[in-house]
Amino acid sequence: MREWQAIKLLDSDNRVLIGAVDSRRAELLQRLERFHRKPIEVLPIASADLSAYLGREMAGPHKTEASPREEDERLTLDRLANDAPIVNLVNSLLIDAVRLGASDIHIEAFDRQLRVRYRQDGLLRIHAEFESSRFPAIASRIKIMANLNIMERRLPQDGRITVAVGGNHVDMRVSIVPIARGESIVLRVFGTNEGPRSFDELGIEPERVAAIRAFYRIPHGLILATGPTGSGKTTTLNAMLRELKSDELKIITIEDPVEYLVDGIAQIQTNEQIHLTFDTILRRVLRQDPNVIMVGEIRDSPTAELALRAALTGHLVLSTLHTNDSVSSITRLRNMGVEPYLIASTLRGVIAQRLVRRLCPDCKTTRMPTAAERTLFKRHGLVPTMIPEAVGCKKCGGSGYRGRIALIELLTMDEGLEELVLSGARAPEIRAFLSNRGVISLAADGLGKVIAGQSTLGEVEREVEL
Repeated sequence: MREWQAIKLLDSDNRVLIGAVDSRRAELLQRLERFHRKPIEVLPIASADLSAYLGREMAGPHKTEASPREEDERLTLDRLANDAPIVNLVNSLLIDAVRLGASDIHIEAFDRQLRVRYRQDGLLRIHAEFESSRFPAIASRIKIMANLNIMERRLPQDGRITVAVGGNHVDMRVSIVPIARGESIVLRVFGTNEGPRSFDELGIEPERVAAIRAFYRIPHGLILATGPTGSGKTTTLNAMLRELKSDELKIITIEDPVEYLVDGIAQIQTNEQIHLTFDTILRRVLRQDPNVIMVGEIRDSPTAELALRAALTGHLVLSTLHTNDSVSSITRLRNMGVEPYLIASTLRGVIAQRLVRRLCPDCKTTRMPTAAERTLFKRHGLVPTMIPEAVGCKKCGGSGYRGRIALIELLTMDEGLEELVLSGARAPEIRAFLSNRGVISLAADGLGKVIAGQSTLGEVEREVEL
């Protein structure tokens, strides 16, 4: 199977059905016909599918003798980790994650079982369970792939793995931390060959896209994308960079990690081990004569101060903040020690966002809203006629959802808002001011998508305070 990249799918009285990566190999056909002495039918299969199948079906448990000496244990673990069944098993877990579109892989060992979970559309789902005795070999194999120390089980370790799946190079960030029963392994999956998606592909409404495009048409200033981890902030910023990219502009990004590789953009990976942090790189980048700078995240006061001063001195700066809504970004910058006058004069716009699961169009259903739900919608100026609900079918894997959509809240700096910021107005005052201006909040946008049948009330409640 490995040598010829082929596998028997069906063997009946009158024919044999073979799946092969290269279905046109004449020598393979001749060998199979001589062996089976009956007609052979060959179907094309993907190499990744065959590898994943071999990993699931042929990875058996292996017992090893415990050794008192560390040198012997290292040899045993190394040999186990490179044994074909373990290699196949780990490969199949990585391949399945990529093909299912998982953003993270969680591998955890408990007393009796080893559990592998994938984060798909923002939620963790159990993908496979094995005997807990397999964990040391799987952990060692992942450590070897990430160039980590296979003997270290007391301290956290971080590394990276780059694998090829179906012709695409996929980058994975590995995090291993010690826990009570051993270690917890989490791999964050990044598709380095996939370019950043455009706003049209992100499913954001045209009027919202037009407002976002107005942000970065300005020659200089600060634009922020805010939200918790996994809310799509970096994806939104990369969509901006894709539209900004030009032979006339020098664009530099500082990221941790570099999620998308884009030709024509200078991308810098941070490395805290050698003190290559956001603020130290940003100081040097300003000497590179950039037009546009993307700072992956404003984490501390030095980075915030540098980013805003860069925006003040003629650069367009894009960055992210971990805040609950757009108004909170102003409060967060103040708490980092940034002067109000600097915020008012440089901050041009804030995009607050969340990701909620999109209803499967093939199985969704509707029902009448309850009195409490009508009151909730009325509070945000909306009137629901029917409420959509998830059901579940084969096409969506029984979850009732397929893919995700973004909830968006936009804050645009103008003279009125500048005066509020300069006067030190608190967040509730700024929210009231924006509400009077007709700014659609995250909650209102989410409820509007419920009325439109794009998501459910439960999904919006899970991501936004209503």
